[in-house]
Amino acid sequence: MRAWLVALLALPVQAATYWVVLAGLGGEPDYEQRFSSWAREAEKLARGSTGEVHVSTLAGKDATAERIRALFADLARRVRPEDSFVLLLIGHGTFDGYQYKFNIPGPDLSGEDLAALLDRITATRQLVVNTTSASGASVETLRKPGRIVITATKSGMEKNATVFARYWIEALRDPAADTDKNETVSALEAFRYASQKTARFYESQRRLATEHPLLEDTGQGGGVRSPAPEEGSGRLAAAFPLVRFGRAQAAARDPARRALLARKEELEQKIDLLKYQKAAMDSAEYRKQLTALLVELARVNEELEK
Repeated sequence: MRAWLVALLALPVQAATYWVVLAGLGGEPDYEQRFSSWAREAEKLARGSTGEVHVSTLAGKDATAERIRALFADLARRVRPEDSFVLLLIGHGTFDGYQYKFNIPGPDLSGEDLAALLDRITATRQLVVNTTSASGASVETLRKPGRIVITATKSGMEKNATVFARYWIEALRDPAADTDKNETVSALEAFRYASQKTARFYESQRRLATEHPLLEDTGQGGGVRSPAPEEGSGRLAAAFPLVRFGRAQAAARDPARRALLARKEELEQKIDLLKYQKAAMDSAEYRKQLTALLVELARVNEELEK
């Protein structure tokens, strides 16, 4: 187990989450309206998600390179290492065979520009969701240990407008995305939900799919279409909570119960980490540690349900 992964899973879960939602140029009225609408919906869902959340949105003519750089400069002063950071890119992207660019008013931002901005943010847990066309070409530039990178396309050659953003946002409001039924949608669950919905969209339209979403959270690879935490991909994404429902959401908003929810998520992350370490452990020691964690998790769940 890499040291940076152990450190990430052990970070405090009561820290703040910062969201940046950027919606670039549409090029025509339909796309302008669509991108702006998705950005507003993402902002609304992020603000209502849970705990201490800060959301900044720049869309359309406001999403210039100058304003984006100013926003990141401000966040670089505010975000702490223990916080979580989410960047959502909505719009069109281009790839000329060498460089990915996010289309905005004025000079576009390249993948290298975006990586440099992200590197200024000290949050150890980072999630980048690039829903633009040609976004697959940004994976290699954006990837970094501790950073989850999700793209709508598998390469820069998938250049058609995408629908992945629609279903990514839908995952943030649909309890069906919570496949493990813990009332929390993780980045991995949202990715799987949006990927499946995207594939079904093309099937229902009887069209050849022109986008194939990828997830990269190892800091090394080019992304995978079917992440499997037990095999190494998707581990960070599985431990990155995005939104909560029901009792989990209520607990996150109740100061008296927030500590219990924080302990619950901490225990779940410790259980996940222990499972990843199983192959290198003595079997008796593994069972002992797992039992202790499960017993405490049951106790915390019982307290939360009162």
